[in-house]
Amino acid sequence: MGEVSDTDSLLSEIEALGARLQKARQSIGRVIFGQEEVVEQTLITLLSGGHVLLVGVPGLGKTRLVETLGTVMGLEERRVQFTPDLMPADILGSEVLEEDSHGKRAFRFLPGPIFCQLLMADEINRASPRTQSALLQAMQERKVAIGGQILPLPEPFHVLATQNPIEQEGTYPLPEAQLDRFLLEIEVHYPDAAAERAMLLATTGAAEAKPAPAMTGRELIAAQQLIRRIPVGEQVVDAILKLVRGARPTEEGLPEVRQNLAWGPGPRAAQALMLATRARAVLDGRLAPSLDDVLALAEPVLRHRMALSFAARADGVKVADVIGALKASIG
Repeated sequence: MGEVSDTDSLLSEIEALGARLQKARQSIGRVIFGQEEVVEQTLITLLSGGHVLLVGVPGLGKTRLVETLGTVMGLEERRVQFTPDLMPADILGSEVLEEDSHGKRAFRFLPGPIFCQLLMADEINRASPRTQSALLQAMQERKVAIGGQILPLPEPFHVLATQNPIEQEGTYPLPEAQLDRFLLEIEVHYPDAAAERAMLLATTGAAEAKPAPAMTGRELIAAQQLIRRIPVGEQVVDAILKLVRGARPTEEGLPEVRQNLAWGPGPRAAQALMLATRARAVLDGRLAPSLDDVLALAEPVLRHRMALSFAARADGVKVADVIGALKASIG
């Protein structure tokens, strides 16, 4: 009897969360036009408790998306523009020596912009590897070490980093191990004609639409805990493992995939896919993830966690082609 009531309670919680998330999507939709998939995948990342890498040319509304998410999800948001001369202290904070009225000197910590709930790291690949590492270490550990002190970051804590896909001077590509820290890599494309028309009319008038708050930080933490309690069927678990293990240049990898890869995803990819499929199901108003969720999220979970071999690149093979072959193998 207790098990039945627990199940009923879980179902009602999932339905209530689904309804709240619909309000959040509608509020975001008043400000962000024609990027439904980007909004969906970003919300999936937040619900999964992870960080996201947004890849797209400048001017597609990535900064606006972060500001809107901060308002809608009730999160304190900050933005850091990454540049080659940005130092770790510019993000994490630093200690300053102060003297009081009695002449006594003491160090005081001035917290950096990372002490927020939603941090936008704009053009992350423009900063030096040292600065990138400082941010990515804090992302993983959710704490900062300054002057011998360990300072926890606020909860929830999420980083939305942007990266310009155009090869430009003065960029430092993120190392593979650091890319793995991002739950999803989301590609932001140009809007279609209808969405761009709606955007043009909405953003050049006398008054612009404002997003309305739909959640709080505390509610987001509760939602992240609920996502982890959603049951996942054996078929979906098997598909996730087959997809991730098949994407490695090892004996278990698919032959047509193995020959094209230099390296493939580690166990963190399977963990990301497991959480993201649950979040996508709830976002769509469903009570459990399906194979469709696995297939829909395969690319954003895998594409930054695998690299083509030199021979495959020379033959014109793309990562999307490899992931397409993997998806075909599971359904």
